[in-house]
Amino acid sequence: MFKRTSIFLFFCAAILTAQQKPKANDSSLIKLNEVVLSAKVIFGSKFVAKNRTGSAYYLSSEEIKKFNYTDVNRTLRNVPGVNIYEEDGFGLRPNISLRGTSPERSAKITVMEDGVLIAPAPYSAPSAYYFPTIARMQAVEILKGSSQVQYGPYTTGGAINMISTEVPDKFGIFVNSSYGSFQSGRVHAQLGDSRKNFGYSVEYLNYSSNGFKDLDNGADTGFDKNDLVAKFKVNTNPEAKLGQEFEVKFQYSDENSDETYLGLTQEDFDATPFRRYAGSQEDEMTTEHFQFMGTHTLKFSDYFRITTTGYYNDFSRNWYKVDFVTVGGEREGIGSIFNDPDAFASYIDLVTGDVNSGTDDTLNARANNRNYYAAGVQTKFDYHWTGENTFHDIEVGLRYHFDEEDRFQWIDDYAMVDGVMQLVNAGIPGTNANRVSDARAFSSYAMYKFKYKNLTLTPGLRYENITLRRRNYGNNDVDRTGIDLAERENKVDVFIPGIGFNYNFQNLSVFGGVHKGFSPPSNQPGEDAEESVNYELGSRFSFGGITGEIVGFYNDYSNLLGSDLAATGGTGSLDQFNAGEVRVQGIEVLLNYNFLSSSENLQMPLTFGYTLTDTEFLNSFGSEDDLWGEVTAGDELPYIAKHQFNATLSLEHDKFDINLSGKYNGEFRTEAGRGTIPANELVPSNFILDLGGRYRFTDHIALTANMINVLDESYAVARVPAGLRPGHPFGIYAGLELRY
Repeated sequence: MFKRTSIFLFFCAAILTAQQKPKANDSSLIKLNEVVLSAKVIFGSKFVAKNRTGSAYYLSSEEIKKFNYTDVNRTLRNVPGVNIYEEDGFGLRPNISLRGTSPERSAKITVMEDGVLIAPAPYSAPSAYYFPTIARMQAVEILKGSSQVQYGPYTTGGAINMISTEVPDKFGIFVNSSYGSFQSGRVHAQLGDSRKNFGYSVEYLNYSSNGFKDLDNGADTGFDKNDLVAKFKVNTNPEAKLGQEFEVKFQYSDENSDETYLGLTQEDFDATPFRRYAGSQEDEMTTEHFQFMGTHTLKFSDYFRITTTGYYNDFSRNWYKVDFVTVGGEREGIGSIFNDPDAFASYIDLVTGDVNSGTDDTLNARANNRNYYAAGVQTKFDYHWTGENTFHDIEVGLRYHFDEEDRFQWIDDYAMVDGVMQLVNAGIPGTNANRVSDARAFSSYAMYKFKYKNLTLTPGLRYENITLRRRNYGNNDVDRTGIDLAERENKVDVFIPGIGFNYNFQNLSVFGGVHKGFSPPSNQPGEDAEESVNYELGSRFSFGGITGEIVGFYNDYSNLLGSDLAATGGTGSLDQFNAGEVRVQGIEVLLNYNFLSSSENLQMPLTFGYTLTDTEFLNSFGSEDDLWGEVTAGDELPYIAKHQFNATLSLEHDKFDINLSGKYNGEFRTEAGRGTIPANELVPSNFILDLGGRYRFTDHIALTANMINVLDESYAVARVPAGLRPGHPFGIYAGLELRY
């Protein structure tokens, strides 16, 4: 079957232009269009992304769908300036960095779905234990660099906006089903239609796997996820003087995954990289996510529009997992144990099940039970007008937002008996963590775009007023009567300016800018926000059939904040600490060339992307107890690979697509340092090849197939939270796609 099946791969964005197969000298590569965009999008197309006054990247629907990825890590790796370290091999909880921001749980970038903040509690607890499913997205927008004051509160590295499937213009049905290695399956279906004054879309996605890791007791190590999205809209007649539209969106998702924080020692990873220790047999993540959105648009003319969105997000999760081990009555965290397995050999033996528990030996599983809530209303005013040789656009946005994280956790104790965990002490809910953190934030921005002939300027200003609070009821007051209540509060009031420019020459444009980077602090009283001044300068070009972009960036942190996350081997308190002055600089390169541009039936585009990210602490701080270890001026930041590149070679025909992709991720360190990385802090580099393809029998039926890690490389992706973790091994998947 696979000899007849063509193989395709997801393209990185910015291949050519927004048209299907434009010529390399297409003037739209550098000519700016003037439109009022929907409030749900940042730029809405490749065409607009290529003409922003800052670095931007647009992944189109065709690019996402044709590779059939469900792993957002694999999707975003093609984007220059994006740093990622994996965790579970399936992309369930990505760790994404933009231009050297701290990648842990994607907490230092602004993540949105349809223009609305989508992290569980974006201000008070932004760690992305929930992340939108890439397989149901219509497009993804990545904004980096200058003139991004429209999107916050995290403005240092950039913003990612996931655009969910829109209500179709006409009646349509879509079904995609696939199955493959590790008993992995996916079913994705959508039904929708639009009439003159009404439209709807209903979409369902399920994907699951038994997992590629081998638990010592033979149980599954996979997951099962469901996603349901429904959209309904009503609108006035197209000829109405005052155009109006109201859209309601409902989204529900759940996950049950056999995921753990326990990794492997170096010795065990070298011998059996896909092993899961017996001590992780009870580990499980369960989640539920609800979203309600109502969006009202007033279209006064082609030049003036007001869009208002009210939103409500509710996320609950309980990650039940071994976090501590007690031997001889002495308890240690798994992060400390796996950082020094020789010193804690007796603890490792209990985790692996090589020994049975003694009288005072237990595995301590923490129920990380948390509920998140976020709600708000945001309004965007957009007005533009033209003059002789000029174009003007004023955009003003306002948002009031509230979010909350409620922790109500406990610890259960297990004995290890012949490789089987046996519950010996059930904890009382609320006796491990019993506190509520919340944030109230008012933000606003104003952006002015001025274009005169070939010059475009975009000055802007953002304002954030944030109140962060915590109410800690204590572990002895599970009924929350307030007898041991401890409260604290921190406030932030900040203006965030930025300006960008773009100048078009013939087949060449130069763009750049400067803006203030900002990241909110925690609720610790007196703690300062993370701040930086960020610069970029770049060029987009089209010469001799080669199109591309090269950008240099420099981020000058005056106060970098680190977070105590369990995901990176910390305690999970979320307390932040001052890392002082840091410099992050780098280069991003994107090149595209079509070897068969003159052919009418075949296209063979080649895409190459490269990212250099150079980091340096400019001051010394900390101790061995700090998350990043003892930091000395001149040390590099952890978790950031210095070199990354990817290359994609494709063969495209009306009947099929064939793609081959290679991705290189350079080595990185897990603690701050410089020079040669110590073996116990090193995550080595890797180079992974993927294949994918689609064969279209008719306009309505297509066969899909893809291979992940074609060379079956065994490679480590992280050493956190506790021990080495493997990347996805060789996997092959095939499916059928139906459209009507």
